[in-house]
Amino acid sequence: MNRILAVLCAWNVLSVVASATETPARPNILLIVADDLGCGDVGCYGATKIKTPNLDRLASQGVRLTDAHAPAAVCQPTRYAVLSGTYFLRAKRQGQQTLYFHEGQVTLPSLLQTAGYRTAAIGKWHLGFGRGAEPDYNGELKPGPLEVGFDRFFGCPRSHNEPPFVFVEDHHTVGLDPADPLRIIPHDEVVKRGLRDWGWGLSEGAAKAHAARPQDRIDTLLADQAAQWIGQQRHQPFFLYLAFVAPHVPIAPASEFQGTSQAGRYGDFVQQLDACVGKVLDALRAQGRGDNTLVIFTSDNGAVLQRDALEAGHRANSTFLGQKTDAWEGGHRVPLIAHWPGRIPAGSRGDQLFGLTDLMATLAAAAGVAVPAGAAPDSLDQLSVLIDPVGAPAVRSEFLMQGTGGFALRQGDWVYLPKQGSLGMTVQSPPGAPWGQPYAKLGLVNSDVDEAGCVRPDAPSCQLYHLASDPGQATNVAASQPQRVERMQSRLDELLARPKPAAKPRAGTKPTAGR
Repeated sequence: MNRILAVLCAWNVLSVVASATETPARPNILLIVADDLGCGDVGCYGATKIKTPNLDRLASQGVRLTDAHAPAAVCQPTRYAVLSGTYFLRAKRQGQQTLYFHEGQVTLPSLLQTAGYRTAAIGKWHLGFGRGAEPDYNGELKPGPLEVGFDRFFGCPRSHNEPPFVFVEDHHTVGLDPADPLRIIPHDEVVKRGLRDWGWGLSEGAAKAHAARPQDRIDTLLADQAAQWIGQQRHQPFFLYLAFVAPHVPIAPASEFQGTSQAGRYGDFVQQLDACVGKVLDALRAQGRGDNTLVIFTSDNGAVLQRDALEAGHRANSTFLGQKTDAWEGGHRVPLIAHWPGRIPAGSRGDQLFGLTDLMATLAAAAGVAVPAGAAPDSLDQLSVLIDPVGAPAVRSEFLMQGTGGFALRQGDWVYLPKQGSLGMTVQSPPGAPWGQPYAKLGLVNSDVDEAGCVRPDAPSCQLYHLASDPGQATNVAASQPQRVERMQSRLDELLARPKPAAKPRAGTKPTAGR
Protein backbone atom coordinates (compact mmCIF):
# COMPACT_ATOMS: atom_id res chain seq x y z
CA MET A 1 0.00 0.00 0.00
CA ASN A 2 2.82 2.40 0.91
CA ARG A 3 4.45 1.70 -2.44
CA ILE A 4 1.18 2.48 -4.29
CA LEU A 5 0.77 5.73 -2.35
CA ALA A 6 4.37 6.70 -3.16
CA VAL A 7 3.79 6.04 -6.87
CA LEU A 8 0.56 8.06 -6.86
CA CYS A 9 2.24 10.94 -5.04
CA ALA A 10 5.12 10.93 -7.53
CA TRP A 11 2.65 10.85 -10.46
CA ASN A 12 0.74 13.80 -8.99
CA VAL A 13 3.95 15.83 -8.63
CA LEU A 14 4.94 15.10 -12.22
CA SER A 15 1.45 16.04 -13.40
CA VAL A 16 1.63 19.39 -11.61
CA VAL A 17 5.06 20.12 -13.08
CA ALA A 18 3.91 19.12 -16.56
CA SER A 19 0.79 21.28 -16.40
CA ALA A 20 2.81 24.23 -15.16
CA THR A 21 5.29 24.02 -18.02
CA GLU A 22 2.92 22.90 -20.79
CA THR A 23 2.64 25.38 -23.68
CA PRO A 24 -0.91 26.75 -23.93
CA ALA A 25 -2.86 25.81 -27.04
CA ARG A 26 -2.29 28.30 -29.82
CA PRO A 27 -5.34 30.48 -30.37
CA ASN A 28 -7.46 30.42 -33.46
CA ILE A 29 -7.37 33.76 -35.28
CA LEU A 30 -10.31 35.33 -37.07
CA LEU A 31 -9.42 38.56 -38.88
CA ILE A 32 -12.46 40.32 -40.36
CA VAL A 33 -11.90 43.27 -42.70
CA ALA A 34 -14.76 45.42 -43.97
CA ASP A 35 -14.49 47.45 -47.17
CA ASP A 36 -14.78 51.27 -46.83
CA LEU A 37 -16.32 51.19 -43.34
CA GLY A 38 -15.75 54.36 -41.34
CA CYS A 39 -15.27 54.48 -37.59
CA GLY A 40 -18.51 56.47 -37.37
CA ASP A 41 -20.46 53.60 -38.96
CA VAL A 42 -20.38 51.39 -35.85
CA GLY A 43 -22.59 51.82 -32.81
CA CYS A 44 -19.82 51.45 -30.24
CA TYR A 45 -17.97 54.27 -32.01
CA GLY A 46 -20.98 56.58 -31.84
CA ALA A 47 -23.29 55.68 -34.73
CA THR A 48 -26.96 56.28 -33.87
CA LYS A 49 -28.66 55.99 -37.27
CA ILE A 50 -27.17 52.55 -37.91
CA LYS A 51 -27.50 49.56 -35.56
CA THR A 52 -24.56 47.18 -35.25
CA PRO A 53 -25.45 44.89 -32.32
CA ASN A 54 -22.96 42.15 -33.17
CA LEU A 55 -20.00 44.49 -33.44
CA ASP A 56 -21.12 46.37 -30.35
CA ARG A 57 -21.31 43.10 -28.41
CA LEU A 58 -17.84 42.16 -29.63
CA ALA A 59 -16.52 45.47 -28.33
CA SER A 60 -18.34 45.14 -25.01
CA GLN A 61 -16.55 41.82 -24.50
CA GLY A 62 -13.18 43.07 -25.78
CA VAL A 63 -11.25 46.21 -26.62
CA ARG A 64 -12.07 49.11 -28.92
CA LEU A 65 -9.14 51.10 -30.30
CA THR A 66 -9.70 54.79 -31.01
CA ASP A 67 -6.50 55.65 -32.89
CA ALA A 68 -6.20 52.84 -35.44
CA HIS A 69 -5.14 53.65 -38.99
CA ALA A 70 -4.94 51.95 -42.34
CA PRO A 71 -1.62 52.55 -44.11
CA ALA A 72 -3.58 53.75 -47.14
CA ALA A 73 -6.89 55.45 -47.83
CA VAL A 74 -7.71 52.88 -50.53
CA CYS A 75 -7.97 49.15 -50.31
CA GLN A 76 -5.21 47.35 -52.21
CA PRO A 77 -2.22 48.96 -50.45
CA THR A 78 -3.87 48.32 -47.09
CA ARG A 79 -4.67 44.68 -47.79
CA TYR A 80 -1.15 44.07 -49.00
CA ALA A 81 0.21 45.68 -45.82
CA VAL A 82 -2.11 43.68 -43.54
CA LEU A 83 -1.03 40.35 -45.00
CA SER A 84 2.67 41.20 -45.31
CA GLY A 85 3.43 43.73 -42.56
CA THR A 86 4.94 45.85 -45.31
CA TYR A 87 4.16 49.31 -46.65
CA PHE A 88 2.84 49.27 -50.20
CA LEU A 89 5.76 51.34 -51.48
CA ARG A 90 7.95 48.23 -51.04
CA ALA A 91 5.70 46.01 -53.17
CA LYS A 92 7.10 44.26 -56.23
CA ARG A 93 4.48 43.82 -58.91
CA GLN A 94 4.64 43.13 -62.64
CA GLY A 95 1.22 44.09 -64.02
CA GLN A 96 -2.12 45.73 -63.41
CA GLN A 97 -3.84 42.64 -61.97
CA THR A 98 -0.95 40.32 -61.16
CA LEU A 99 -0.02 39.09 -57.71
CA TYR A 100 1.29 41.73 -55.31
CA PHE A 101 3.44 39.37 -53.24
CA HIS A 102 6.86 38.47 -54.61
CA GLU A 103 8.11 34.91 -54.72
CA GLY A 104 9.45 33.74 -51.38
CA GLN A 105 7.90 36.63 -49.45
CA VAL A 106 6.92 35.77 -45.87
CA THR A 107 3.25 36.61 -45.36
CA LEU A 108 0.98 36.39 -42.35
CA PRO A 109 -0.79 33.25 -43.64
CA SER A 110 2.44 31.53 -44.70
CA LEU A 111 3.99 32.25 -41.30
CA LEU A 112 1.02 30.76 -39.47
CA GLN A 113 0.75 27.89 -41.92
CA THR A 114 4.31 26.78 -41.21
CA ALA A 115 3.46 26.86 -37.49
CA GLY A 116 0.69 24.31 -37.97
CA TYR A 117 -2.29 26.55 -38.63
CA ARG A 118 -5.02 25.75 -41.12
CA THR A 119 -5.51 28.91 -43.15
CA ALA A 120 -8.27 30.31 -45.36
CA ALA A 121 -9.04 33.54 -47.18
CA ILE A 122 -12.74 34.10 -47.79
CA GLY A 123 -14.06 37.25 -49.40
CA LYS A 124 -12.55 40.10 -51.38
CA TRP A 125 -9.01 39.34 -52.56
CA HIS A 126 -8.00 42.20 -54.89
CA LEU A 127 -4.32 41.34 -54.60
CA GLY A 128 -3.91 39.79 -58.00
CA PHE A 129 -3.28 36.45 -59.69
CA GLY A 130 -0.24 35.34 -61.67
CA ARG A 131 3.13 37.04 -62.08
CA GLY A 132 3.63 37.74 -65.76
CA ALA A 133 0.54 37.90 -67.96
CA GLU A 134 -2.72 39.34 -66.72
CA PRO A 135 -5.04 36.70 -65.21
CA ASP A 136 -7.26 34.60 -67.49
CA TYR A 137 -10.50 33.89 -65.65
CA ASN A 138 -11.29 31.06 -68.07
CA GLY A 139 -8.13 29.24 -67.03
CA GLU A 140 -6.06 28.51 -63.95
CA LEU A 141 -5.59 31.50 -61.67
CA LYS A 142 -2.17 30.82 -60.27
CA PRO A 143 -0.21 31.90 -58.31
CA GLY A 144 -2.78 33.45 -56.01
CA PRO A 145 -3.95 33.17 -52.39
CA LEU A 146 -2.96 29.51 -52.11
CA GLU A 147 0.61 30.25 -53.12
CA VAL A 148 1.08 32.91 -50.44
CA GLY A 149 0.01 30.73 -47.53
CA PHE A 150 -3.72 30.02 -47.64
CA ASP A 151 -5.01 26.44 -47.72
CA ARG A 152 -8.32 27.60 -49.16
CA PHE A 153 -9.68 30.61 -51.00
CA PHE A 154 -13.25 31.51 -51.90
CA GLY A 155 -14.29 35.00 -52.86
CA CYS A 156 -14.27 37.96 -55.22
CA PRO A 157 -11.11 38.41 -57.28
CA ARG A 158 -11.42 42.22 -57.15
CA SER A 159 -13.82 44.82 -55.72
CA HIS A 160 -17.43 43.92 -56.44
CA ASN A 161 -17.76 46.92 -58.78
CA GLU A 162 -14.95 45.64 -61.02
CA PRO A 163 -14.97 42.82 -63.54
CA PRO A 164 -15.20 39.93 -63.47
CA PHE A 165 -18.39 39.78 -61.41
CA VAL A 166 -17.86 36.19 -60.31
CA PHE A 167 -16.55 34.14 -57.42
CA VAL A 168 -13.22 32.34 -57.55
CA GLU A 169 -12.52 29.18 -55.56
CA ASP A 170 -8.87 28.28 -55.09
CA HIS A 171 -7.54 28.53 -58.69
CA HIS A 172 -10.72 28.62 -60.79
CA THR A 173 -13.84 30.68 -61.50
CA VAL A 174 -16.88 29.22 -59.73
CA GLY A 175 -19.58 27.81 -62.03
CA LEU A 176 -17.70 28.47 -65.25
CA ASP A 177 -18.94 26.52 -68.27
CA PRO A 178 -16.14 26.02 -70.85
CA ALA A 179 -18.78 26.30 -73.57
CA ASP A 180 -19.70 29.77 -72.28
CA PRO A 181 -16.41 31.57 -71.60
CA LEU A 182 -16.06 34.79 -69.67
CA ARG A 183 -14.99 37.98 -71.43
CA ILE A 184 -13.84 41.24 -69.85
CA ILE A 185 -15.30 44.34 -71.53
CA PRO A 186 -12.77 47.19 -71.24
CA HIS A 187 -14.07 50.58 -70.10
CA ASP A 188 -13.53 52.15 -73.54
CA GLU A 189 -15.75 49.50 -75.12
CA VAL A 190 -18.35 50.00 -72.37
CA VAL A 191 -18.58 53.66 -73.38
CA LYS A 192 -18.77 52.89 -77.11
CA ARG A 193 -21.57 50.38 -76.56
CA GLY A 194 -23.58 52.80 -74.45
CA LEU A 195 -23.30 50.63 -71.35
CA ARG A 196 -22.61 51.77 -67.79
CA ASP A 197 -19.87 50.70 -65.40
CA TRP A 198 -17.93 52.08 -62.44
CA GLY A 199 -15.01 53.08 -64.62
CA TRP A 200 -13.31 49.68 -64.65
CA GLY A 201 -15.23 47.79 -67.33
CA LEU A 202 -17.74 44.95 -67.29
CA SER A 203 -17.77 41.21 -67.95
CA GLU A 204 -20.04 39.16 -70.18
CA GLY A 205 -20.69 35.55 -71.08
CA ALA A 206 -20.24 32.93 -68.34
CA ALA A 207 -23.93 33.09 -67.42
CA LYS A 208 -23.76 30.44 -64.70
CA ALA A 209 -20.65 31.95 -63.14
CA HIS A 210 -22.20 35.40 -63.02
CA ALA A 211 -25.44 34.01 -61.55
CA ALA A 212 -23.47 32.32 -58.76
CA ARG A 213 -22.51 35.75 -57.39
CA PRO A 214 -25.73 37.77 -56.88
CA GLN A 215 -24.75 41.33 -56.10
CA ASP A 216 -27.01 41.77 -53.06
CA ARG A 217 -26.02 38.43 -51.51
CA ILE A 218 -22.23 38.51 -51.73
CA ASP A 219 -21.55 38.99 -48.02
CA THR A 220 -24.26 36.58 -46.91
CA LEU A 221 -22.73 33.91 -49.15
CA LEU A 222 -19.27 34.72 -47.83
CA ALA A 223 -20.54 34.41 -44.26
CA ASP A 224 -22.01 30.99 -45.12
CA GLN A 225 -18.68 29.89 -46.58
CA ALA A 226 -16.83 31.13 -43.50
CA ALA A 227 -19.22 29.42 -41.10
CA GLN A 228 -18.93 26.18 -43.05
CA TRP A 229 -15.13 26.30 -43.06
CA ILE A 230 -14.99 27.00 -39.33
CA GLY A 231 -17.27 24.01 -38.79
CA GLN A 232 -14.82 21.78 -40.63
CA GLN A 233 -11.89 22.64 -38.39
CA ARG A 234 -11.17 20.15 -35.64
CA HIS A 235 -7.80 19.73 -33.98
CA GLN A 236 -5.47 22.26 -35.61
CA PRO A 237 -5.59 25.95 -34.80
CA PHE A 238 -6.92 28.02 -37.68
CA PHE A 239 -6.45 31.44 -39.23
CA LEU A 240 -9.36 32.85 -41.21
CA TYR A 241 -8.96 36.09 -43.16
CA LEU A 242 -12.55 37.12 -43.86
CA ALA A 243 -12.89 40.15 -46.14
CA PHE A 244 -16.46 41.34 -46.63
CA VAL A 245 -17.38 43.66 -49.52
CA ALA A 246 -19.74 46.04 -47.67
CA PRO A 247 -20.17 48.94 -47.59
CA HIS A 248 -18.12 49.52 -50.77
CA VAL A 249 -20.12 50.59 -53.83
CA PRO A 250 -22.36 49.39 -55.34
CA ILE A 251 -24.51 49.79 -52.24
CA ALA A 252 -26.63 46.65 -52.56
CA PRO A 253 -28.42 45.50 -49.39
CA ALA A 254 -30.50 42.34 -49.69
CA SER A 255 -34.28 42.74 -49.57
CA GLU A 256 -34.59 41.75 -45.89
CA PHE A 257 -32.23 44.57 -44.88
CA GLN A 258 -33.68 47.32 -47.05
CA GLY A 259 -35.29 50.05 -44.98
CA THR A 260 -34.00 48.68 -41.67
CA SER A 261 -31.65 51.57 -40.82
CA GLN A 262 -32.10 55.32 -40.47
CA ALA A 263 -29.25 56.09 -42.87
CA GLY A 264 -30.63 55.08 -46.24
CA ARG A 265 -29.42 52.17 -48.30
CA TYR A 266 -25.89 52.80 -47.06
CA GLY A 267 -27.01 52.21 -43.49
CA ASP A 268 -28.96 49.14 -44.55
CA PHE A 269 -25.82 47.73 -46.16
CA VAL A 270 -23.81 48.28 -42.98
CA GLN A 271 -26.51 46.52 -40.95
CA GLN A 272 -26.33 43.59 -43.36
CA LEU A 273 -22.57 43.52 -42.80
CA ASP A 274 -23.11 43.42 -39.04
CA ALA A 275 -25.54 40.50 -39.41
CA CYS A 276 -22.96 38.61 -41.49
CA VAL A 277 -20.36 39.17 -38.77
CA GLY A 278 -22.88 37.81 -36.26
CA LYS A 279 -23.44 34.67 -38.33
CA VAL A 280 -19.73 33.89 -38.35
CA LEU A 281 -19.35 34.57 -34.61
CA ASP A 282 -22.31 32.26 -33.97
CA ALA A 283 -20.58 29.52 -35.95
CA LEU A 284 -17.46 30.02 -33.87
CA ARG A 285 -19.43 29.63 -30.64
CA ALA A 286 -21.34 26.63 -31.99
CA GLN A 287 -18.02 24.88 -32.54
CA GLY A 288 -17.02 25.59 -28.95
CA ARG A 289 -13.94 27.48 -30.15
CA GLY A 290 -14.87 30.99 -29.11
CA ASP A 291 -12.92 30.89 -25.84
CA ASN A 292 -9.60 30.31 -27.56
CA THR A 293 -10.09 32.53 -30.61
CA LEU A 294 -8.66 35.98 -31.11
CA VAL A 295 -11.15 37.93 -33.20
CA ILE A 296 -10.15 41.23 -34.79
CA PHE A 297 -12.54 43.38 -36.79
CA THR A 298 -11.42 46.41 -38.78
CA SER A 299 -11.76 48.19 -42.14
CA ASP A 300 -9.35 48.71 -45.03
CA ASN A 301 -9.81 52.50 -45.06
CA GLY A 302 -12.30 55.22 -44.19
CA ALA A 303 -15.79 55.52 -45.61
CA VAL A 304 -17.04 57.28 -48.72
CA LEU A 305 -19.43 60.05 -47.65
CA GLN A 306 -22.59 58.80 -49.33
CA ARG A 307 -25.35 61.29 -50.06
CA ASP A 308 -28.27 59.36 -48.55
CA ALA A 309 -26.43 58.74 -45.28
CA LEU A 310 -25.29 62.35 -45.00
CA GLU A 311 -28.77 63.69 -45.64
CA ALA A 312 -30.07 61.40 -42.92
CA GLY A 313 -27.61 62.98 -40.47
CA HIS A 314 -25.16 60.08 -40.36
CA ARG A 315 -21.42 60.82 -40.15
CA ALA A 316 -19.65 57.76 -41.52
CA ASN A 317 -16.18 58.97 -40.51
CA SER A 318 -17.37 60.46 -37.23
CA THR A 319 -15.94 63.95 -36.73
CA PHE A 320 -12.80 63.32 -38.76
CA LEU A 321 -11.94 65.34 -41.86
CA GLY A 322 -12.18 63.72 -45.28
CA GLN A 323 -13.13 60.34 -46.68
CA LYS A 324 -11.76 57.41 -48.65
CA THR A 325 -8.78 58.34 -50.92
CA ASP A 326 -7.79 61.27 -48.65
CA ALA A 327 -4.66 61.55 -46.54
CA TRP A 328 -6.79 63.52 -44.08
CA GLU A 329 -7.88 61.49 -41.02
CA GLY A 330 -11.22 60.42 -42.46
CA GLY A 331 -9.43 58.57 -45.24
CA HIS A 332 -7.45 56.19 -43.05
CA ARG A 333 -8.68 56.26 -39.44
CA VAL A 334 -10.63 53.02 -38.99
CA PRO A 335 -12.51 51.06 -36.34
CA LEU A 336 -10.59 48.23 -34.71
CA ILE A 337 -12.20 45.84 -32.25
CA ALA A 338 -10.36 42.89 -30.68
CA HIS A 339 -11.88 40.07 -28.61
CA TRP A 340 -10.05 37.23 -26.86
CA PRO A 341 -11.75 35.85 -23.73
CA GLY A 342 -9.49 35.70 -20.70
CA ARG A 343 -6.75 37.69 -22.41
CA ILE A 344 -8.32 40.97 -23.55
CA PRO A 345 -10.27 42.84 -20.84
CA ALA A 346 -13.98 43.19 -21.61
CA GLY A 347 -15.37 46.62 -22.35
CA SER A 348 -11.94 48.23 -22.58
CA ARG A 349 -10.65 51.05 -24.74
CA GLY A 350 -7.18 51.71 -26.10
CA ASP A 351 -6.06 55.14 -27.28
CA GLN A 352 -2.55 54.17 -28.45
CA LEU A 353 -1.57 54.66 -32.11
CA PHE A 354 -2.08 51.39 -34.00
CA GLY A 355 -1.28 50.80 -37.69
CA LEU A 356 -2.85 47.94 -39.61
CA THR A 357 0.64 46.98 -40.74
CA ASP A 358 1.07 45.91 -37.11
CA LEU A 359 -1.45 43.11 -37.42
CA MET A 360 1.14 40.66 -38.76
CA ALA A 361 3.60 41.01 -35.88
CA THR A 362 0.78 41.24 -33.33
CA LEU A 363 -1.02 38.12 -34.52
CA ALA A 364 2.26 36.21 -34.80
CA ALA A 365 2.99 37.13 -31.17
CA ALA A 366 -0.48 35.95 -30.12
CA ALA A 367 0.21 32.63 -31.85
CA GLY A 368 3.66 32.36 -30.29
CA VAL A 369 5.33 32.41 -33.70
CA ALA A 370 8.56 34.30 -34.35
CA VAL A 371 8.67 36.62 -37.37
CA PRO A 372 11.82 35.86 -39.40
CA ALA A 373 14.47 38.54 -39.73
CA GLY A 374 13.72 40.81 -42.69
CA ALA A 375 10.04 39.86 -42.88
CA ALA A 376 7.23 42.29 -42.07
CA PRO A 377 9.62 45.28 -41.89
CA ASP A 378 6.87 47.79 -41.13
CA SER A 379 5.01 45.74 -38.51
CA LEU A 380 5.28 46.21 -34.74
CA ASP A 381 4.08 43.77 -32.10
CA GLN A 382 1.19 45.50 -30.34
CA LEU A 383 -0.18 42.51 -28.46
CA SER A 384 0.53 44.33 -25.19
CA VAL A 385 -1.80 47.14 -26.27
CA LEU A 386 -4.63 44.69 -26.93
CA ILE A 387 -4.12 42.76 -23.69
CA ASP A 388 -3.56 45.80 -21.45
CA PRO A 389 -5.05 48.76 -23.32
CA VAL A 390 -5.15 50.98 -20.24
CA GLY A 391 -1.73 50.28 -18.79
CA ALA A 392 0.42 49.37 -21.79
CA PRO A 393 2.73 52.11 -23.07
CA ALA A 394 2.45 53.12 -26.70
CA VAL A 395 4.42 50.83 -29.00
CA ARG A 396 4.21 52.96 -32.12
CA SER A 397 4.99 56.69 -32.30
CA GLU A 398 5.19 57.11 -36.09
CA PHE A 399 3.10 55.92 -39.01
CA LEU A 400 2.96 56.56 -42.75
CA MET A 401 -0.45 56.90 -44.41
CA GLN A 402 -1.06 57.06 -48.15
CA GLY A 403 -3.75 59.00 -50.00
CA THR A 404 -4.19 58.74 -53.73
CA GLY A 405 -2.32 62.02 -54.14
CA GLY A 406 0.43 61.71 -51.55
CA PHE A 407 1.36 60.69 -48.02
CA ALA A 408 0.67 61.89 -44.49
CA LEU A 409 3.20 61.32 -41.72
CA ARG A 410 2.08 60.84 -38.14
CA GLN A 411 4.52 61.49 -35.29
CA GLY A 412 3.05 61.43 -31.81
CA ASP A 413 0.10 63.83 -31.76
CA TRP A 414 1.23 65.58 -34.92
CA VAL A 415 0.32 64.76 -38.51
CA TYR A 416 2.01 66.35 -41.52
CA LEU A 417 0.90 66.53 -45.17
CA PRO A 418 3.48 67.91 -47.61
CA LYS A 419 0.92 69.33 -50.04
CA GLN A 420 -2.29 71.32 -50.11
CA GLY A 421 -5.73 69.73 -50.16
CA SER A 422 -6.90 66.33 -49.03
CA LEU A 423 -4.27 64.46 -51.08
CA GLY A 424 -7.21 62.48 -52.36
CA MET A 425 -10.43 63.04 -54.29
CA THR A 426 -12.28 65.30 -51.83
CA VAL A 427 -10.14 68.41 -52.34
CA GLN A 428 -7.58 68.22 -55.09
CA SER A 429 -4.68 70.58 -55.58
CA PRO A 430 -4.75 72.18 -58.08
CA PRO A 431 -8.51 72.43 -57.47
CA GLY A 432 -10.67 69.84 -59.14
CA ALA A 433 -14.26 68.74 -58.86
CA PRO A 434 -15.09 67.35 -55.40
CA TRP A 435 -15.71 63.62 -55.34
CA GLY A 436 -19.33 62.55 -55.48
CA GLN A 437 -21.14 65.66 -54.24
CA PRO A 438 -20.55 69.34 -53.47
CA TYR A 439 -17.98 69.97 -50.78
CA ALA A 440 -20.32 72.32 -48.89
CA LYS A 441 -22.74 69.44 -48.33
CA LEU A 442 -20.09 67.20 -46.79
CA GLY A 443 -20.06 69.21 -43.57
CA LEU A 444 -16.26 69.37 -43.57
CA VAL A 445 -14.39 72.37 -42.16
CA ASN A 446 -10.74 73.15 -42.86
CA SER A 447 -8.94 76.47 -42.65
CA ASP A 448 -7.28 75.99 -46.05
CA VAL A 449 -10.45 75.18 -48.01
CA ASP A 450 -13.41 77.37 -48.95
CA GLU A 451 -17.05 76.22 -49.14
CA ALA A 452 -16.71 75.42 -52.84
CA GLY A 453 -14.01 72.87 -52.05
CA CYS A 454 -11.12 74.91 -53.40
CA VAL A 455 -7.84 75.59 -51.63
CA ARG A 456 -7.69 79.23 -50.54
CA PRO A 457 -5.08 81.37 -52.36
CA ASP A 458 -3.32 82.25 -49.11
CA ALA A 459 -3.17 78.68 -47.76
CA PRO A 460 0.25 77.33 -46.74
CA SER A 461 1.96 75.01 -49.21
CA CYS A 462 1.83 72.13 -46.69
CA GLN A 463 -0.30 71.08 -43.71
CA LEU A 464 0.37 70.39 -40.04
CA TYR A 465 -2.21 69.48 -37.41
CA HIS A 466 -2.04 68.75 -33.69
CA LEU A 467 -4.54 65.94 -33.31
CA ALA A 468 -4.73 66.02 -29.52
CA SER A 469 -6.16 69.54 -29.60
CA ASP A 470 -7.64 69.47 -33.13
CA PRO A 471 -8.73 65.90 -34.02
CA GLY A 472 -10.98 67.23 -36.78
CA GLN A 473 -8.05 68.96 -38.53
CA ALA A 474 -9.92 72.23 -38.70
CA THR A 475 -6.84 74.47 -38.41
CA ASN A 476 -3.60 74.12 -40.33
CA VAL A 477 -0.76 75.35 -38.07
CA ALA A 478 2.12 74.78 -40.52
CA ALA A 479 2.91 78.48 -40.76
CA SER A 480 3.51 78.77 -37.01
CA GLN A 481 5.62 75.58 -36.73
CA PRO A 482 8.35 75.92 -39.40
CA GLN A 483 10.95 73.84 -37.53
CA ARG A 484 8.56 70.96 -36.96
CA VAL A 485 7.51 71.12 -40.59
CA GLU A 486 11.14 70.93 -41.66
CA ARG A 487 11.85 67.93 -39.41
CA MET A 488 8.77 66.02 -40.52
CA GLN A 489 9.41 66.75 -44.18
CA SER A 490 12.96 65.44 -43.77
CA ARG A 491 11.67 62.26 -42.16
CA LEU A 492 9.02 61.82 -44.84
CA ASP A 493 11.67 62.17 -47.53
CA GLU A 494 13.72 59.51 -45.76
CA LEU A 495 10.80 57.08 -45.64
CA LEU A 496 9.83 57.64 -49.26
CA ALA A 497 13.41 57.23 -50.48
CA ARG A 498 12.98 53.46 -50.25
CA PRO A 499 12.73 51.70 -53.62
CA LYS A 500 9.33 51.68 -55.31
CA PRO A 501 9.40 48.66 -57.62
CA ALA A 502 5.67 48.54 -58.42
CA ALA A 503 4.99 48.63 -62.15
CA LYS A 504 3.82 51.88 -63.72
CA PRO A 505 0.32 51.88 -65.27
CA ARG A 506 0.31 51.43 -69.03
CA ALA A 507 -0.75 54.38 -71.14
CA GLY A 508 -4.52 54.78 -71.24
CA THR A 509 -5.20 52.69 -68.13
CA LYS A 510 -6.37 53.68 -64.69
CA PRO A 511 -4.17 53.21 -61.61
CA THR A 512 -5.31 50.18 -59.64
CA ALA A 513 -4.52 51.41 -56.14
CA GLY A 514 -7.56 53.62 -55.86
CA ARG A 515 -10.37 51.14 -55.34
